[in-house]
Amino acid sequence: MDKFMKYANFFFTSLGFEAYSTETRPPTDSLRNKLVFWGSLANLGIAGLGEFIYFYLAIAEGNLLEAVTVMSYIGFITVGLTKIFFIKWKKPALSALVQELEDLFPRGKVQEAKFKLEEYLGSCSRISFNYGLLYFILIWTFNLYPIMELIVFEKWLKVREVGKMLPYLLYIPWKWDDNWTYYMLLVALNIAGYTSASAQISTDLLLCSVATQVVMHFDYLARSMENHNLSGDWPEDSRFICEVVRYHERILRLSDVVNNILGIPLLLNFMVSSFVICFVGFQMTVGVSPDMITKLFLYLVSSMSQVYMICHYGQMVADASTGLSVAVYNQNWSHADARYQRALILIIARAQKTTYLKATIFLDITRSTMTDLLQISYKFFALLRTMYVQ
Repeated sequence: MDKFMKYANFFFTSLGFEAYSTETRPPTDSLRNKLVFWGSLANLGIAGLGEFIYFYLAIAEGNLLEAVTVMSYIGFITVGLTKIFFIKWKKPALSALVQELEDLFPRGKVQEAKFKLEEYLGSCSRISFNYGLLYFILIWTFNLYPIMELIVFEKWLKVREVGKMLPYLLYIPWKWDDNWTYYMLLVALNIAGYTSASAQISTDLLLCSVATQVVMHFDYLARSMENHNLSGDWPEDSRFICEVVRYHERILRLSDVVNNILGIPLLLNFMVSSFVICFVGFQMTVGVSPDMITKLFLYLVSSMSQVYMICHYGQMVADASTGLSVAVYNQNWSHADARYQRALILIIARAQKTTYLKATIFLDITRSTMTDLLQISYKFFALLRTMYVQ
């Protein structure tokens, strides 16, 4: 179980935060962790406030390009803060969810082989590692870009004067570029960027690991149902089908809990991501420098990867839930008791009601959601281009 959660827990721990506790993972909150957590969030909130003031001033001056640029940063902070606050708020429910997953988790080599545990764990670990690495590269590219630009272009190649710059646009009510406060701001903004990125990465990887296990249980139930050899004896077969129904109900409850915990953050994530993709794409088409395009391209790829990963797991859960109905039909039930056959009809009917990852009641998440989001982003992009040209 810890192997499924290790990447998510790594990023949660780096924020001084423990997302859940179980019987095998008792709570370990300490004063140090609380100081790190609340200090990081306060720093991120102050940075967000500075960016919002900068956005207001840019709009007042009619500087659309800078306003769009800082809006993408504000969106990044908003998603990070929302996700981490919802995880903290829902910590008791999340702890109960993980405890339920631990109770259902296969134990022993025989059970692990039946569940095909290594296959699911390998898939989850590969996706988690690559996704975390991509976002890690993104945030540190943004954070260290001003320093690298100063070192490479001004100090080393001496092709242009760069000067002291900060990684993000925000309002600062004093002159900072010619005194020690520059270094203080640089460190604070680096920490703020990492805090927002880690809040998003950790929550996304938590969803990845939980959704993978939900799919694993759906698939195991489908295989068990399809490959089960009926005895033709009603008392024995009825016990089997009762166990199947109870197991199915537990998996469905797990899905409902996941949606209850992550529904609102996912909805906000999709809403903000549609604007961020639009804003970043707009910046790339208005004649920025080649090195800036590299930075923006990485941001665009990361935002789209985040949305696609969530949609991918939503599709996997939907496919696995409906796959149970096919498995039930494929069972060799022709010689079963009539009561058993009638019970199968009810199971098939329930399994045909697809289980979705939900961004609240407004959005069922599948791969087609990605298409809808890109269409919305393009519409806003076209609107921004029209406003900018005029």
